[in-house]
Amino acid sequence: MPDTVVPSRRSLASRLDALPLTRRHIRVLTGSGIGWALDAMDVGLISFIIAALAQQWALTPTQLGWIASVGFIGMAIGAGVGGLLADRYGRRQVFALTLLVYGIATGASALTAGVTGLLILRFVVGLGLGAELPVASTYVSELVPARIRGRLIVVLEAFWAVGWTAAALIGFFMIPASEDGWRWAFALGAIPALYAVIVRWSLPESPRWLAGRGRITRAQRIVEAFEKDAGIVLAPAINKEPDTRPVAVTTSARLATLWNREFRLRTTSIWLVWFCVNFAYYGAFIWIPSILVAAGYDLVRSFGFTLIITLAQLPGYAVAAWLIEVWGRRTTLSVFLIGSAASAVLFGTAGSTGMIIAAGMALSFFNLGAWGALYAVTPEIYPTSLRGTGAGWAAGVGRIASIFAPVLVPTMLAAGGPALAFTIFSAFFVVAAVAAWGLVDRRGARLDDR
Repeated sequence: MPDTVVPSRRSLASRLDALPLTRRHIRVLTGSGIGWALDAMDVGLISFIIAALAQQWALTPTQLGWIASVGFIGMAIGAGVGGLLADRYGRRQVFALTLLVYGIATGASALTAGVTGLLILRFVVGLGLGAELPVASTYVSELVPARIRGRLIVVLEAFWAVGWTAAALIGFFMIPASEDGWRWAFALGAIPALYAVIVRWSLPESPRWLAGRGRITRAQRIVEAFEKDAGIVLAPAINKEPDTRPVAVTTSARLATLWNREFRLRTTSIWLVWFCVNFAYYGAFIWIPSILVAAGYDLVRSFGFTLIITLAQLPGYAVAAWLIEVWGRRTTLSVFLIGSAASAVLFGTAGSTGMIIAAGMALSFFNLGAWGALYAVTPEIYPTSLRGTGAGWAAGVGRIASIFAPVLVPTMLAAGGPALAFTIFSAFFVVAAVAAWGLVDRRGARLDDR
């Protein structure tokens, strides 16, 4: 009978990276991606709903700005807390919990009778949504093979376009159909609460996280299930690989480690990129339907233009998914951010319907491709024991920008119209493109499993 030993964290990680793409990988990607799409649907719906509520409830620009922004306050808090919880309690558990929280709160928003109630519920929605996104990208990055990891994370992010397109379709067909159209749109947001149960029981926990917590046997079973799906059967063997030690094992240590000598530059850079991209993206896309209405287009036509613009997200993701394994993370991210900057200037100065649609599509193409690259690179720059915290806090800092951007847009529009607002967004994209070069590019390399 051959000798056996419990495998090391490093050997389990190597076996995960050596796998071909299997049906189990597709199941993980799809299961996480559907949750991602439902998140996007929720965020996208609010841009259409505030345009409808502005007319129904005769809301001021300030009230509309806060309805758009209060969810991002919750997202900023949720992202930081969610990352810490994911490092402590596991990726899958937190993923399911976040879907449950924001799904219930979104469904309850359909029953709200006034601005105050809507603001409270949007804050709770933000808590769940903010925690889910960085946890999902961390989770998938720890399960997929190294050679295609970046590409698959961009594919995961592409589910955002599916959800946003669904939001645009709901906004176009349902919201203008009746006075209660926006309530029915919110009611659809309860779907994630049911989906959370499916996620909890059908997807595996991250073997890297389990191994880091000392649960080697359980991690081994999950890796073996992936290998079996790929037709790989390994004979028992003694493993003499040295194990790796986690860089941090407590919450306070994780937060402190983000700023030690090894991680200081990459933390500063990723926080700056997240802040700038969030400011420009949410400042622009939350307000595009309302800006078009203010420009003289009726509600239905405005929503139709937004739907066309939104569809350009899908080819943006597709190109980014291909380039990220060809050019690498930093180059792909910075190129798409520069493209976003140029498109923002063109959209802000567009003077005809054709130019509005063309520039909007270009902005959608480049900006969402940049988002795909950003979500791919963020979890890769930190080790396993720190990955959820690092990704969560980067996203949380970014959400701070998304809080202020929608509130500031009315002031920018009043001061200089769309031209000023989108020139400012362009400047933020340029700063993000420069900051991207402070990141570590791990294209094709194994994750750091300390």
